[in-house]
Amino acid sequence: MTPPHRKFEKDAPDWYEEMHERQRKAHSSLRIRVEHGIAHLKNSRALARHLGRREHLDDTVQAIAGLLSQQQTADRILARQT
Repeated sequence: MTPPHRKFEKDAPDWYEEMHERQRKAHSSLRIRVEHGIAHLKNSRALARHLGRREHLDDTVQAIAGLLSQQQTADRILARQT
């Protein structure tokens, strides 16, 4: 999805500036959901390979890996129930 096109480069009327700002914010709010989804996938892939070797990770990453493991288990249980 591409950002909204600017019809006026210079001396745009006030109504156009307001409309363009609304379109830009709407586009941004849609895009951020996709960006967060991609980031979540990348983070889960990076941590998934470390779930079996938690003793080699620092405390923060161990906590994150544990939460991810718990979330994946809960997702599997919900998938089986439906």
